[in-house]
Amino acid sequence: MAAQDVADIIRQSAEANNRDWAAAPDFDNSERDRTKDGDKTYAVTMLDGSPYQRLIAVNGHNLSAAKQQEEQKKYQHALAEREHESPDKRSERIAKYQADRKRDHTMLEQMTSAFDFHLVGKHVLSGHKVYVLKATPHKGYKPPNRDSQALTGMEGTLWIDEKTFQWVKVEAHVTHPVRIEGFLAEVEPGTQFEVEKRPVTTDIWLASHYSMKLDAKVMFLIRHKGAEDDTFFNYHRATVSSDK
Repeated sequence: MAAQDVADIIRQSAEANNRDWAAAPDFDNSERDRTKDGDKTYAVTMLDGSPYQRLIAVNGHNLSAAKQQEEQKKYQHALAEREHESPDKRSERIAKYQADRKRDHTMLEQMTSAFDFHLVGKHVLSGHKVYVLKATPHKGYKPPNRDSQALTGMEGTLWIDEKTFQWVKVEAHVTHPVRIEGFLAEVEPGTQFEVEKRPVTTDIWLASHYSMKLDAKVMFLIRHKGAEDDTFFNYHRATVSSDK
């Protein structure tokens, strides 16, 4: 496949991701977060411009009736609080949510600039016919923010749906240490992240799985390791105002 054809795949996949990002606040969903200490499952509901997480299960077991009632009371309290909060507090809450969204989106969006892509084949993944593209660091890439600096030391693979150009799966891992300017830390090999997406409507795909492993030196001396593994499912149109 010609380089121009690969560039077109990346361009169309970026457009699809932008549509998905814009549509995400229109959906409620369930989220299961796994850590070394176990896992918790939440019902995530958009409440007046930002999400609210209501605990519904721990380690795969539904909450007791008493705990469910307690969590429902917390939800009703949050709903009432947001309905009566001041304009300044409301704006601050929504701005924080949008800033977090933008940071996460920018990191994925920067992948299209931070790497050179090479088609290495075609495959079937999760029932989808996909292009398989290898990503290697793009010479001369200038990260626009601190988070994106880690991309300069990464390589990865993208599995892109042939029909919709959606990212079925993205994997990237650090191949050499990267010093984070303005922050006394160095990201080390062993750091990696993975994102999987699935269709929730005929034209919108949203995250179904996200995992991250971090290996870094803080103050260039103290070793810090972390991990995150989140699953997203049961997407449905938000029933309470999202107010994007």
